[in-house]
Amino acid sequence: METPGELTADQVQRFGKEFAAEPQQRLLQNALTRNEVDEIALDRSLVVSAERSMSHQLDDWAATNQKQSGRCWLFAGLNLLRVGAARKMEVSDFEFSQNHLLFWDKLEKANFWLESVIATSERDVDDRTVAFLMAEPIDDGGQWNMFVALVRKYGLVPKTAMPETVASSSTRQLNRGLRAVLRQAGRDLRRSAAAGASTDDLRDQKDATLQTVHRMLSLHLGSPPETVSWQWTDKEKEFHRDETVAPQEFARRYVDLDLDSYVCLVDDPRPTSPRNRVFTVEHLGNVVSAEPVTYLNVEMSLIKRLARESIVAGTPVWFGCDVDKMMEKEDGIWDAQLYDYDALYGTRTDFGKADRLLHGASAMTHAMLLTGVDVVGEGDETHARRWRVENSWGTEKADKGFWTMNDSWFAEHVFEIAVPRSALPVELLPVLDTEPIVLPAWDPMGALAR
Repeated sequence: METPGELTADQVQRFGKEFAAEPQQRLLQNALTRNEVDEIALDRSLVVSAERSMSHQLDDWAATNQKQSGRCWLFAGLNLLRVGAARKMEVSDFEFSQNHLLFWDKLEKANFWLESVIATSERDVDDRTVAFLMAEPIDDGGQWNMFVALVRKYGLVPKTAMPETVASSSTRQLNRGLRAVLRQAGRDLRRSAAAGASTDDLRDQKDATLQTVHRMLSLHLGSPPETVSWQWTDKEKEFHRDETVAPQEFARRYVDLDLDSYVCLVDDPRPTSPRNRVFTVEHLGNVVSAEPVTYLNVEMSLIKRLARESIVAGTPVWFGCDVDKMMEKEDGIWDAQLYDYDALYGTRTDFGKADRLLHGASAMTHAMLLTGVDVVGEGDETHARRWRVENSWGTEKADKGFWTMNDSWFAEHVFEIAVPRSALPVELLPVLDTEPIVLPAWDPMGALAR
């Protein structure tokens, strides 16, 4: 007797016969057993017709490389800031130290996570929030507000002042060690709380863990400099020297953007996420003393317009997206129709952006910098048809590390941009000061870009 719902032999036999009866399926089988699926499903006409030229292009610098780490959000943020720094110094290219912010991000994340453990210590270990926290004590990812929090507290230094190390360029082993230390500390804090320890006692206990984390970071990443001495020769061959400058002062001198004025806009089309409202996510952040991570949910048309206007005005745009959807790595192309998987598998995909969020098929996974846009039309018909993107995957792929994004892909797979508050329509400004809607820690809008 068959069990209800069981996969039966008759079903399997029918599936096999129907597959064997179609000659096209056998041809595709021959192709797919010898090639990767993306090679077969790729729409080559889109690759051939992809144009890299832009009506407005800002980048005249070299792309950076996060290597085997999840620091894209830090790289994208520092890539944005280095544009103004290079302009101030009158040099063609410049990099802030990504390792410097990585060090402080790891230490702050450890403290933030331990505080979340203390805050939830009375809940059962199987509680969904506690389980979420224990699943990922620390990693490399982040969001725009977390980047700003680090710059505000720790400043910036040139890359030469705290260069890359083996562990900063490949963080897997460092993260493995940090997770082991933090999970054990989380267990011990919960045991102490169950035994009646006060919050002050738990924070004293936390201090020992943070000292261990600091030691591990110092061993792997080096010690952050308390001051830097910076000297350079500008484009006119004039020599400059800036001696004994603290990181916070270095940031004040060479960052020409008012980070405090920046806000995050997202496109979250889920029916449960009203437009023109501010949101936050539980237990999302790195610096405990910083303002909560918040974002304003707006229509994609506004996100596109503000990004386009910023680039046309001369300022690149930090953004977050689901990077690996419809992506061709060699030529560096994103297009919403790049791969025809439906024609290959005989399926019909009608998952929209909201459905992908609701059913675990999409979230923000990567952050980069928009450095160009191809604008067409006039007046109210003005729009972008493609975008130029500075990735942080080195210079070997795409156009020496700069990718081309079709506007169709922007609509489907971009989630977030950071822009100055002053760029928003005036009617949205009061909304920024309203009480945010709080989403649970596991909500996809709390995903970290890596």
